[in-house]
Amino acid sequence: MSTPSYSLFCMGNPLLDMQVTNGEELLKKYDLKANDAILAEEKHAPIYDEVTKDYKVTYVAGGASQNAARGAAYVLPPHSVVYTGCVGDDQLAEQLKEANKREGLDEVYYVKKGEKTGACAVVITGHHRSLVTTLRAAEQFDQSHLSSSEVAPLVEAAKFFYVEGYFLTHGLNSVLELSSKASHAGKTFVLNFSAPFIPQFFGAQLQQVIPHCDVIIGNEAEAEAWASANGLANPKDLPTIAKELAALPKSNASRPRIVVFTQGAHSTFLVSSADPKNVKEYPVTALTDEQIIDTNGAGDAFAGGFIGALVAGKSLDECVHAGHVMGGMCVQQVGPQYKWPKVKVL
Repeated sequence: MSTPSYSLFCMGNPLLDMQVTNGEELLKKYDLKANDAILAEEKHAPIYDEVTKDYKVTYVAGGASQNAARGAAYVLPPHSVVYTGCVGDDQLAEQLKEANKREGLDEVYYVKKGEKTGACAVVITGHHRSLVTTLRAAEQFDQSHLSSSEVAPLVEAAKFFYVEGYFLTHGLNSVLELSSKASHAGKTFVLNFSAPFIPQFFGAQLQQVIPHCDVIIGNEAEAEAWASANGLANPKDLPTIAKELAALPKSNASRPRIVVFTQGAHSTFLVSSADPKNVKEYPVTALTDEQIIDTNGAGDAFAGGFIGALVAGKSLDECVHAGHVMGGMCVQQVGPQYKWPKVKVL
């Protein structure tokens, strides 16, 4: 039996999202911000049992990169996207596999025996969501999995790679392996900042990976965090921050670096190092308050649409448009999900 040849290889922390609404009391009790993403500390440990006991929970296959991979799979032909990350040998992992199968995403998980699959408490208040993640098995990914007989041919065949910033908290060497291989081979490597704490507290890891990045995606809070961490004069000036990021040294200088910053319902900015003075601004089609159900995963949905279109050979304008369509689709449903049966995106 021949090995499938995937166009896009994604890597990240697979998680089962546990979503609850009307979570104002949880924010107060656990000292959480309404629109943030954090790794659980000891004081947050009880939240996972509490939400299942006291709230109506919606379970959704999650993890930033896995969400984006599902989005890319949505817009691309079948068996175009494969995803890897570490899960436990438990029922949560089986739920993730079933969810991926339903949505056309193939996975090659690294299974850690005796461990629990990671989870994320998603506390929704109005249009805001606070993410509290316990990585569990997700932070035990073994770099050797990338060179295994099952995965190595997939890495070799892929032309595009996508990794979430969260993975840098534990898997720097794996990210460096993928990104440097992609750069050396003239393939496209995409990194999503994922959360403000990544540029805030994992700047040293970012500095090692950014030279290999062809595309960097982030939102306004992540852009501001990177700007503040790197001493920029105005950490709220998204066009200038994008220019600075695009201009950083690049290991494959023959390919320009693209930087994309989203702002939720506000305009998206894009800068290419090939033409850094030309800051492109893309308005977002506004939705009414009644149309917006849940903003959780909207940024991942945008990334999925953007990279899916990129893999499909579309222009950058079309990539942003696809991202906006997928983001708009996502916020009109509970959790990072997409409309079925499929609607045309590209």
